[in-house]
Amino acid sequence: MPGGVFELRRDAITGWWVAVVVERAYESGRFARRAQPLIGRECQNCTDARQAEPWIRTLRAHAFRVAGDERGNRDGDRQRTLGDRAARDREDGLRGSREGTRDEPQAGLGLVADVGAWLTIVAPYGHHGTLAAESEQVVISMLELARRTISDARTRGGTEYVQVVENHGREAGAQTNHLCLDLYDLPQIPHRVGEELGGSARYLIREGVCPFCQLVRDETAARERLVFEDASSVAFAPYASRSPFELWVVPRQHQADFGLASDAQLTSAAESLRKVLRLLDALDGPPYNLVLHTAPLHQRVDETYHWHWEIHPRLREIAGLELGTGLPVNPVSPEQAVAELRSRAGLDRVEWPT
Repeated sequence: MPGGVFELRRDAITGWWVAVVVERAYESGRFARRAQPLIGRECQNCTDARQAEPWIRTLRAHAFRVAGDERGNRDGDRQRTLGDRAARDREDGLRGSREGTRDEPQAGLGLVADVGAWLTIVAPYGHHGTLAAESEQVVISMLELARRTISDARTRGGTEYVQVVENHGREAGAQTNHLCLDLYDLPQIPHRVGEELGGSARYLIREGVCPFCQLVRDETAARERLVFEDASSVAFAPYASRSPFELWVVPRQHQADFGLASDAQLTSAAESLRKVLRLLDALDGPPYNLVLHTAPLHQRVDETYHWHWEIHPRLREIAGLELGTGLPVNPVSPEQAVAELRSRAGLDRVEWPT
């Protein structure tokens, strides 16, 4: 009996399924997609500061309005109106309460509040190149600022998670050509991270080991999906890759919280990210999203979770099967993707190109 068009693969951590296309022959030209810069837009990062070192810019101090569901939102609007009225009364010396004011989070689903922040870590003035082409010291400095922001957010309290991302190229959602890392101080734990947290805990109970630590051991032993390794980090394409040429960079040392990463770990992460992203130049320098997954700010997951970076090149459009089912469809198997990257980079002949 002939095989199917798709191979269904299960993520051992989250339990989610991915449909990998196995019947179609790989066409290299189909995935050669150069990232497009933004045209005709003044670089605000260069206009606002002419600094020689990376710096943090606040784009919006209160970036998220928590509205909940529609019914809860209507109830929240009524309570916020009452709160605003109470605040005016207090100013008049009649009566007042801070409950319900717009800038303070409200307890309960659906009550409106403005919380969190949207920040960006900006590379030095005039740095409009890629992270792969940036100097090691600049990348290390940018990661140090991300580490500090996560640590500071935990101390302040009030929010739940700091998401660090890089959007490279217009197709990946970039709003500037300047090299930067965006940081979103979120009032809730993202769904994807929440699934990893729960799945990691279940895996540890079942297998007695952190699943990311196990992945590091398995991928370095099998080497079929391995693209890079050094003494501190391992980069590979996950077995249940959700997008073509998806790559993860995972530290060998177990640690849940990027905010507690050592200087040595930051240095290794910076070098690994530069080298792995350089591999993508074999695909004509595609647009991509670089995403940090780390521990929530106020949950103790030291034993069960493991911070890591994910790289998702934006090489395809979302089709109806994915929209209708939530099932990711990956047109390139991770094994095929790694073989292509390693072949183009000459890694079949040498350990790593200089």
